Amino acid sequence: MGSIILLTNFLLSFAAETMDCWKQEKSNTWIFPTLILCLYGFFYMMKPSEPFLTPYLTGPDKNLTIDEVTNQIFPVWTYSYLALLFPVFLITDYARYKPVLLLQGISFIITWLLLLFAHGVLAMQMVEFFYGMATATEVAYYAYIYSVVSPDHYQRVTSYCRSITLVAATVAAVLGQLLVSLADVSYFHLNAITLASVSLAFLCSFFLPMPQKSMFFHRKDVSPTPPAPHKAVASAGPDGPSSCQEDKGSLSAERGPTPEAQADNAKPQNHALRVLVQLSKDLRDCYSSRKLLYWSLWWALATAGFNQVLNYIQVLWDFRAPSHSSAVYNGAVEAIATFLSSVTSFVVQYMRVNWDLFGELALGIFSAIDAGSLFLMHFTTNIWACYAGYLIFKACYMLLITITTFQIAVNLSMERYALMFGFNNFVALVIQTILTVVVVDSKGLGLNIVTQFLIYASYFAVIAGIFLIRSVCMLVSSKCKRKTARSCKEHLNHAEHESKEQVATGYATRL
Repeated sequence: MGSIILLTNFLLSFAAETMDCWKQEKSNTWIFPTLILCLYGFFYMMKPSEPFLTPYLTGPDKNLTIDEVTNQIFPVWTYSYLALLFPVFLITDYARYKPVLLLQGISFIITWLLLLFAHGVLAMQMVEFFYGMATATEVAYYAYIYSVVSPDHYQRVTSYCRSITLVAATVAAVLGQLLVSLADVSYFHLNAITLASVSLAFLCSFFLPMPQKSMFFHRKDVSPTPPAPHKAVASAGPDGPSSCQEDKGSLSAERGPTPEAQADNAKPQNHALRVLVQLSKDLRDCYSSRKLLYWSLWWALATAGFNQVLNYIQVLWDFRAPSHSSAVYNGAVEAIATFLSSVTSFVVQYMRVNWDLFGELALGIFSAIDAGSLFLMHFTTNIWACYAGYLIFKACYMLLITITTFQIAVNLSMERYALMFGFNNFVALVIQTILTVVVVDSKGLGLNIVTQFLIYASYFAVIAGIFLIRSVCMLVSSKCKRKTARSCKEHLNHAEHESKEQVATGYATRL
């Protein structure tokens, strides 16, 4: 409890100092909300009990069986997340982010109160429901900052906000492992520490300024001039229409509502309808680009499988090395996995690759590695091999998702990228729900955890096959085009040479 008091005092003093700094530095208004949001992100990701959720549920505290946890409790998170994602996505923008951040804090607090003091399958299903709500509202954390800072600071604040969550996740995993292995702290007390941390995050959210604009429903007025330079995007590629890349379809949306429309406060429903219609048009334009379509397809398919593996990996670990009779190193593994994911995501910026040509080949190769690591986790009985397979799996996915998000974002304005981000995740969640209903849920096949990982490995093998076949076709087509172009060039050069010779011969004859 002493550490909690120290953290509370630090938070209050830090908030007071940053408030004074914010008042004094009017020109640096981005500093205060960024600091508070980073504090919020640190505390809400500081959950040292998460790597030990399955041992906690199946241990003496909750006394649930592996089958109950796998087939009845964990699937509720997927269903809750799917049901709430789309309405929360719209409400987040309409309510201008801060109320949804408050809702996320409340959801986390309810989740851990139930984890600590409630018992039974139904109570744990409620835990998963509220955790699904907290996960669905996570979009507010990443979208909030863009509504309170200028575009000049977007890159910097994005780096801060994402980095702090990775740091917090790593610190939480290491702290949890040290407390369990060295201090013999019970899982119950780990969850109490997590409850204190998410409560501090909830307090931090009260200090956030209320945004005056949002990405879709509350755009600021701008004059009817072309979009600013930071809105410009790359020109269309050979396999995609220019409508999406140049964002012509969103020009009217970029400009915001006209003064006449703003004055028409009697028809807010019409404004919301116009926004929804514009969003649907933007989606149609973006997915009409073949390049964006295939990158988005991998995003949705792979993210569905990735989330499914993350949701049930602890169950597999507990099956391979039961927590009641073996040492548990879940926290250490999660810390290493987070660190490796950060490294792989970081090195992407230094990779000089023609992603238009070799991108889908990379998707196929690393998806095949993911499939191999999952097959390893299925066939091995060694817990250390399971840990190693998980580290490889997560690092490869994080590498590919970083490349994918960059390839999509570089061709779109921020508004359209946010829209595709939300829709791709929604499609991924639909696929994940189908997997859960068919493979996991007790009302479906209700397969045991080992067989589930055979299904997930086969799933990633199919993804790898799709993109390897397509990448080979693309490379062969590109080679044929280059060969044809070279042949045409040689033919033209030969024809030009013959023409020059004929001219020279005719000139000599006349002489």
